[in-house]
Amino acid sequence: MCFRHPDRPTGLSCSRCGRPACPECLRPAAVGQHCVDCLRNDGVQKSAVRPTFGDRGISPMVAKPMVASRPYATYGLIAVNLVIFAFCALQARGFDMIRSQLFVDWALVKPWVADGEYWRLLTAGFLHFSVTHIALNMISLYILGRDLEIAIGIPRYLGVYLTALLGGSAAVMLLGSGTAINAGASGAIYGLMGAVLIVVLKARVSPVPVITIIVLNLVLSVTIPGISLLAHVGGLVFGAAATAGILFLPQWVLPTGRRNPAAASRVGWIAIGVLLILAVAIGIGVGISYGNTHVLVG
Repeated sequence: MCFRHPDRPTGLSCSRCGRPACPECLRPAAVGQHCVDCLRNDGVQKSAVRPTFGDRGISPMVAKPMVASRPYATYGLIAVNLVIFAFCALQARGFDMIRSQLFVDWALVKPWVADGEYWRLLTAGFLHFSVTHIALNMISLYILGRDLEIAIGIPRYLGVYLTALLGGSAAVMLLGSGTAINAGASGAIYGLMGAVLIVVLKARVSPVPVITIIVLNLVLSVTIPGISLLAHVGGLVFGAAATAGILFLPQWVLPTGRRNPAAASRVGWIAIGVLLILAVAIGIGVGISYGNTHVLVG
């Protein structure tokens, strides 16, 4: 709720003091937007709450977002991916990951999912084919994740990440080849790109830079051989949809009198839950209906 107008729900906040404020109480600034009180006091409010992980104009956009002083969830995701990659490399005694038993057991391959190995819908998102593959994905994860954690909070951030990962797997299962071996965190990372786009739209700043980056990455997905465009598009759509459910859906479905932080939080989590169930249902449903195709891995 706006700190000057308690009857007005808002997802915006002052990038100087961090207090939630409605559009009427905010003014554009060089970085983000400042509330009228900060402008009136010309920065006198030194003790106001603000994100402690640097100051890039990023402010929480949800009530009680559970934001840490550092992007620990992003660090944790990077660490998990690196540990799994190192373990696969040790098993393979090199970087030919197909020689790793863990990689083979976790990679997303349609016929194996059809055999009931549904965990592959999730585990494939933590595997990588090469040093270059994991390096590019982890750098992207750090750049996108550190600010998104501040904007929507750690629990919702992890929810969006998981939704995008499973959404990418669902797209591969629905439209992908039966002989392809799919692995990588790219679907989840494209989901974070979609999430950043929704945050930018909510903040009412120009989305052109974010859209340009997304389009360029999709073009690379099409032009570079061996990249799963389906996982990228699926992750992008599910990640953007989950974030829209957090930031926009409450104001669309809740009556004015019921728009409070608790109700908005429930609506956001329901949106994430529905998308998670949809992604898993698509993946498992396609697996059940898939024919007896065999993949040779050597």
